[in-house]
Amino acid sequence: MAMAETALQEAALLPMPDLRSVPAWVRDFFHPETLREVLNFATVCRRSSNEFLMANLLGILHHQRPGFLSYPSSHLVPYLRDKKYPRRKFPEMYAYRELRPRLLAKIRRSYKRFQRPPASMKAKFKGTAVQQLALPSQIGALITSPPYMNALDYGRDNRLRLWFIDPLLVEKVDNDVTQRRQAFIDAMTSLAVKVEQSLKPKGYCVFVVGEALRRSFTAHPSEAVINIMAHQARSLRLKAVLADKIPDVRRTRRECKGVKLEHTLVFQRIKARAR
Repeated sequence: MAMAETALQEAALLPMPDLRSVPAWVRDFFHPETLREVLNFATVCRRSSNEFLMANLLGILHHQRPGFLSYPSSHLVPYLRDKKYPRRKFPEMYAYRELRPRLLAKIRRSYKRFQRPPASMKAKFKGTAVQQLALPSQIGALITSPPYMNALDYGRDNRLRLWFIDPLLVEKVDNDVTQRRQAFIDAMTSLAVKVEQSLKPKGYCVFVVGEALRRSFTAHPSEAVINIMAHQARSLRLKAVLADKIPDVRRTRRECKGVKLEHTLVFQRIKARAR
């Protein structure tokens, strides 16, 4: 909490931002005074070692509940819910929302779910395209979920949070792996080659792949993943395919019916890597 209080004090000392420099679509979500507080606090959060504070800020950035910062809006994909909550009937939902008590309450909730890892456990985080990813040798397992082909627009679905992280991210985040068949194949081929080189004997490789119920490549990317692994990671064998239907309550966008289920593909190295 001391770290959060220090960051809040630093943000309060910054000059008040000129909201005219903020895109109109961002301003639409917030009371002006709330937005000024959030902008200054986000500026402090972008400094090194403040990633935890930024994560908590993004966690309360938009929703209709009192503990969030925006006007009434959806929680996952940002869109205003002013038709369901018109300003004339719900004026309190369009009032100023102070950042400090909401942020501190969010941090308390975060720590309630915190489990301290063993002292021997170390983790590294790196953001890079899969083609430039360098895997260590002799890894025990790789678990990943490839982008859902032609089903989700990750930039659009996270545009408000991305803008507060870095306004330029909204333009940069779109990835053609989710839009083009060949880009998807190239990315998965690159990863399969790396898995073949790095996975240790009896190690596992697990893919969670979004599926749709249509007869096309983009509707069944798990078939493409299985074929790529068969050609590029020949020391691995497909051990299981687990199907998990996606109910509407779990959807990021409720009206999006493209992804009907997820396939969990479990591969295991069953022989030495071919040389």
